[in-house]
Amino acid sequence: MSVLPELRYLTWAELVASARALAGRRPGVCTLRQVGASRAGRPLHLLTVGRSRRAVLVVAGAHSNEPAGGSTLLTLAERVAHERELRADTSWHFLLCADPDGASLHRTPAPRSLFDFHLGFFRPAGPEQPEWAPAMLPADRLPPETRALTEVIDELRPYLQVSLHGTDVGGSWVQLTRDVPGLAEPFAKSAAQLHIPVETGASDAAGWPESGPGVRVMPAPGAGPAYPSLPDDARHSTWYHAHRYGGVTAVVEVPMWASDLVDDPAPHPAPAAAIRRLGHRLLRDTVQVERVLEDALPRLRGVDGPLLRAARWGLELVPGLAADLMSTPPADGTMAYVGSVDAFARRVPLRAAAMLLRVLQESGDRAAPRLERLVAAWSDAFAERFRARWVPLEHQIEHQSRTVVAAARHARERDG
Repeated sequence: MSVLPELRYLTWAELVASARALAGRRPGVCTLRQVGASRAGRPLHLLTVGRSRRAVLVVAGAHSNEPAGGSTLLTLAERVAHERELRADTSWHFLLCADPDGASLHRTPAPRSLFDFHLGFFRPAGPEQPEWAPAMLPADRLPPETRALTEVIDELRPYLQVSLHGTDVGGSWVQLTRDVPGLAEPFAKSAAQLHIPVETGASDAAGWPESGPGVRVMPAPGAGPAYPSLPDDARHSTWYHAHRYGGVTAVVEVPMWASDLVDDPAPHPAPAAAIRRLGHRLLRDTVQVERVLEDALPRLRGVDGPLLRAARWGLELVPGLAADLMSTPPADGTMAYVGSVDAFARRVPLRAAAMLLRVLQESGDRAAPRLERLVAAWSDAFAERFRARWVPLEHQIEHQSRTVVAAARHARERDG
């Protein structure tokens, strides 16, 4: 299953250059400024379109393995710059890339297959992710990218923050920190027009209240998490920082490869048993990666870096996550939910294996070919099981863009 995308995702450098060019062409409308720097010293840029005090903040690049957001952000900025009514009483602020260090390490701008995508895969360990760090670290240890993002929120006080995310295989869905009535209809209409399935049972939002198909509202602080072992509680992320100013955050997810398995509302005949089997498979798959790591570690003395840290962090999540899957009653009994959990349980060991593979390849380690065969087999099995079909990049961008504009309109009505 190998389909060449018509376009490719923008690199961080290309995104910055394009934003600078837009600001140069429209100096009376657009400004570009640096609002911080990454741990490695890469600048964090904010592109502003319009001058109103009422603000929308759009954040791209929080997860380096979800590259559609940068292209969406630039498309939105161009649209706002050219459509006066969108900026008539609202200023739009675009954080070009929340994690430029991560973006520099994820190296698949035009993946031909899921295996190709994983050959250049990178997603940092949880405490190194700008939006999630506050859920895992004390305030005095937050990375500079997180501090820059929260400072921008403090400055702008946006009535809406939108974080642009994505998934490898699946469908599109929206996560809201507060309900935005009316958003579900244009979101679903856009997805249908562009032949993108709506992920109605996203495991990321298991058990959350539903505002409409594929649109979930994050639970109140007292509600228990669907997966108690996972440290990344959304309610402690930067998504909630806008609440102190009365704002709301929308997280807009779009797939690279679509699968209709995550858009099936039919009841699963035995969801608890199916998810227990997925927990057992997760453990078995992870053991295979851990054996390669244990074998290679003596030869990797002195080797450290974000790839190895991220791989080991992912592997460390597995025992608790597998226990959650095998002991917690399903939050949803639909085929869509079981399919979403299936995809989730495939991703964790596959991503760890992919990042470890890059470490072994860079070190010239003899275990690299063995691990590459595993990454290839798992990638192909993932794509085949979910009947993955490439979503044209222009459709990924268009759907995210439409959803952001709809969210801004409906959140404005909610805000009054």
